[in-house]
Amino acid sequence: GPGATNLVTPAAYAQLGAMPMLMITGQKPIKTSKQGRFQVIDIVDMMRPITKYTNQVVSGDRIPSIIREACRLATEERPGAVHIELPEDIATEETKAALLRPSYSRRPIAEYKAINHAVNMIERASAPLLLIGAGANRKLTAKMLRELIDKTGIPFITTQLGKGVLNESDPLFAGNTALSDGDFVHKAIQRADLIINVGHDVVEKPPFFMHDDGKQVIHINFEPAAVDPVYFPQAEVVGDIANSLWQIKEKISPQSNWKLDFYKDVHQAYVNHRGEAEDDDRFPVLPERFVRDVRKVMPEKGIVTLDNGVYKIWFARNYPAYHPNTVLLDNALATMGAGLPSAIAAKLVHPDVPVVSVCGDGGFMMNSQEIETAVRLELDLTVVVLRDDAYGMIKWKQAHMQLANFGLDYGNPDLVQYAKSYGATGWRIVSTDSLAAQLETCITTPGVHIVDCPVDYSMNDETLNQTIRELSDQL
Repeated sequence: GPGATNLVTPAAYAQLGAMPMLMITGQKPIKTSKQGRFQVIDIVDMMRPITKYTNQVVSGDRIPSIIREACRLATEERPGAVHIELPEDIATEETKAALLRPSYSRRPIAEYKAINHAVNMIERASAPLLLIGAGANRKLTAKMLRELIDKTGIPFITTQLGKGVLNESDPLFAGNTALSDGDFVHKAIQRADLIINVGHDVVEKPPFFMHDDGKQVIHINFEPAAVDPVYFPQAEVVGDIANSLWQIKEKISPQSNWKLDFYKDVHQAYVNHRGEAEDDDRFPVLPERFVRDVRKVMPEKGIVTLDNGVYKIWFARNYPAYHPNTVLLDNALATMGAGLPSAIAAKLVHPDVPVVSVCGDGGFMMNSQEIETAVRLELDLTVVVLRDDAYGMIKWKQAHMQLANFGLDYGNPDLVQYAKSYGATGWRIVSTDSLAAQLETCITTPGVHIVDCPVDYSMNDETLNQTIRELSDQL
C-alpha cells in the first residue's frame, strides 16, 4: 500500500542511476481476503516501468529462484532496481526449498576487429579527447584509463556522473560538463575531432550534440549505444570496458600528428577563472567560495554527497574529485531529497571516512526526518544546508525564461533548533570567513551536525556571462 508507493521515487532513482537495489514489499493475502480492497493496489505493475524486474511470490517454493534472478539482474550490467512482492499468506507458508547459489559468470570482451578499428580512428585523429561517463566508474576501468592516458597523453573530460573516476587535479583534465554549453570544457569539445566516449549513459544530459558533418565518436561501453538525434557514434567497442581500454592501450602508439596543447590551455584558463570568485568573502556565501572551502577541509578520500539544486552544478564544475565515489551526485533522475539519505548510506559503508552532505533547504526539508535515523545509528555526519529560502535552481531557470517569480519562495524553521530537537547539533554560519573553520570542527567532532549556511545565488548569471567573455579573450 502506501509503504510501497513511497518506494517509487527511490526505485526510479536507482534504475536511472544504474544502482543495484532490491526492494521487497508486502501485500494483503492473495488466496483469501477479509478486508476487501483495503490498501490493495497493483504494486507489481506500478513498479514495472521503473525496474529491471518485478515479480509477485505466489509460492514459498519459488522464493529461492525469484531471489536469485532478482539479484542477478540488479547487479548485471547495466545495474538497476528490482522488486519482489511477498503477500502475507504466502509469507506464512512452510517450504523446504533450498537456496540457489549464484553461477560463475564473466562479462564478454570486445571483438578484436572493433578494437583495431578504434585504434586506427584514434591514431588518425588530430585532436582526440576522452570523455568519461557514468559507466566508467569501476575500479579496474579507472586503472586502465590511467594507463591509457599515461601512454598517450590524451586529455580527458568528465560528465557529472563520471566525476572522480580519475584524479581531477591532473593537468590533462580539461573540465566537467556541469553546464550544457558555453563553459571552458565546451571549448575543448569544440576543438576535438574525435571523442572517445567511455561509459556513456543516455540518462545523463548530453555533454555535446552530434551532427552528421561533425566530430567522430567512439562508443566504449558494456552495451551498444542507444542512438538518439544527438548521439549516433560512428564506432562502437562493446564489452567489458576495462578490458577494451587495456586492449586499446596495448595496441595504440602516440602520434606526431596529434595536437593536444590546446586542451592544456583550456585547463589553465579554467583554473585561473575560478580564483576570483573562490576568494570572494561576501556574505551570504557565494557557491564558488563554499565549494572551495569544502574542498579545503575535506581529506582526499572524504565523501561529499549532494542533493539536487543549483549548487550541484557548482560542485560538479569546481570541486576537484581525487578518487572514485568521493562525490556522490545524481544527474539521472536528479530528485530532491536524496542528499541526506545518501550520506547516511555512505557513512554506514565507510564508517572511518568523513562524510559531508550538501543540501539545499528545499531538498533537505523533503527528507529531514532522516536526521533521527542518523542520530539513532550514532553516525558521525555533517549536513550543510545551503539556505536561500527558495527553490533556487527553478527560480534561476524561471528568470532565464523571463517569467515572473511564482511559487518558489518559502519559509524555513530555525534549523539550529530543528537539529537540536532530533538530538543533533545545530550550527549557523554568520560570516564567510568562519565557514571553513566551522566545517572542520563539525567533520572532526563526533555526532550529527546540521549547519545552516545562507547562500547567495544572485551572481550565477554574472559568473557564467563572465565565463563566456573570458573564453573569447583567452581561447
